Formats: sequence, structure tokens, C-alpha cells
Amino acid sequence: MTPPSSRWSDLDRPPLDERALRRALIRPDGLWTRLDVVPRTGSTNADLTAAVRAGRAAAGTVLVAEEQHSGRGRLDRTWSAPPRSGLFFSVLLRTGPEVPDERLSWLPLLAGVATATALARAAGVDTALKWPNDVLVTVDGEERKLGGILAERAEGGTVVLGIGLNVSLGAAELPVPGAGSLLLAGAVSTDRDPLLRAVLRSLADWYTRWTAAGGDPAAAGLLDAYAAGCATLGRRVRAELPGGGEARGTAAAVDGEGRLVIEGDDGARREVAAADIIHLRAT
Repeated sequence: MTPPSSRWSDLDRPPLDERALRRALIRPDGLWTRLDVVPRTGSTNADLTAAVRAGRAAAGTVLVAEEQHSGRGRLDRTWSAPPRSGLFFSVLLRTGPEVPDERLSWLPLLAGVATATALARAAGVDTALKWPNDVLVTVDGEERKLGGILAERAEGGTVVLGIGLNVSLGAAELPVPGAGSLLLAGAVSTDRDPLLRAVLRSLADWYTRWTAAGGDPAAAGLLDAYAAGCATLGRRVRAELPGGGEARGTAAAVDGEGRLVIEGDDGARREVAAADIIHLRAT
């Protein structure tokens, strides 16, 4: 007879310790004000957005799911992963009047920098960023997508920022062949508690710096940090644009509004605010 499933049924993937996470992350003068861990949900972004509408979530709320079966990415893509195999969470941020609307597009890029730097330290893996919102690791000499980031406007001048990261997935569990995980990248640890703490602390640090600088990515040091960690810059790329069409050329820069600047073969430059980016092989 098969034993009943429980929260301890997979000892290689223990549950997150909600109380310990709260003690470590919630401080009177800190960014995070509330942290909840739920066993399973469709999408933490959708849940947190609904909580904002219902008046049940304040700025600084963190919602973490042990399993997310309908996680949402850009262009309404969905994905899922085995229980407790990754970090799936959303945070509620208040942008405030100090950050102009045109600079809010930097939020996913900021989250990418915060996540990549935290994982490099806490998991001991080389990380890189693919514009605009993918975190990459190297597996068997190839760039693989470790996770993604999605920012969505909510009510009352807030933004819901969702992050999904593959932690302990093995090769047979990957959602698509081009995906990766910290385990496959040779991480020194796949313990999700310290990894989540590291990411949330890094996110709070970068967000505080960025808002204190009025959302100016250069003044906050964010522009330089993103450029240094972005695997897209300097590469030949194909940008598949929303609504059809594409742009090809070299990813030359990220501008002050977070747009990717693509330089065509004729030298003309085009700013792209949203697109699927394909890294092309050098010819």
C-alpha cells in the first residue's frame, strides 16, 4: 500500500519554515511587513492582486507558495513545477510619488539584479540576466533559464512583483528542454529558506536605493549593475515584437526607461520596450 502523502513526504524537499522566515525578514523599519506561505495555489501574483482589490493586503506583503500550478509569465504564458521544487512568490510594492511612471519599467530589471546577485552569493552559482526578465544559469556549458519575473500594476499605486525560480528540479522534471535549475547548475545549497531570505533582502536593498534616488537607475547604481550582469548586451539578437514583427541587430544598451536598444546592421537604433528576445549565435 502506498503511504499517504504529507508535507514531509519528500525529505529532499522540506517545507519552508514560515515562522522562521517572518522572524528573519519582518522588521519595524524594514520593507517587508507580512509574509505568508501557502501549500498550493494557481498564481501568487493573481492571489496578491485579488487581495489588494479586497483591501486585505498592504505594501510590503510577501506571498509564497510551496506549489504553483498556474504560474504566469510574460505574454500570459503559464507554467508549473513539482511541490517544493522551487521558489514561487510575489511581493506588493508601493511606488509612491517619488518614482515617475516612466521609470516603473525598471522594476522587473531591478528584481533581476537583486535575484541574480543574491543567488550568486547564497547558492554559489554564476548567474546572468536576459533582457527583460529572465534569470540564467549555465548547465553543461549552455545558458539555461532558471526563472522569470513579472511585474503587474495593482490598485492604489502599488505593483505586484512575482518571481519564480527553479531550485531542485532534476533534468527529467524541467518544464521545457531549455530550462535549468540551481541543482543542475551545481549550487552549493538548494535549501530554499536561506535562498528566499537572500533574495528578499537583496530585493529590499535595491528597491530602497532605487526609490531613494527617485527611480533614477543611474543614480541608484542599478543601470551599471544591470549592464554588468546582462547576457543580452553585446549579443546579436532577434526581438519578436508584440502584435507581430521583429527587429534584428546587436543589443547595444539599456536606456533610462529600461528599454533595450537594438542597433541594426545599417547603424539605425531602435528602442524596444517589450519583446521576446532570442540570443542568436555569432556568424
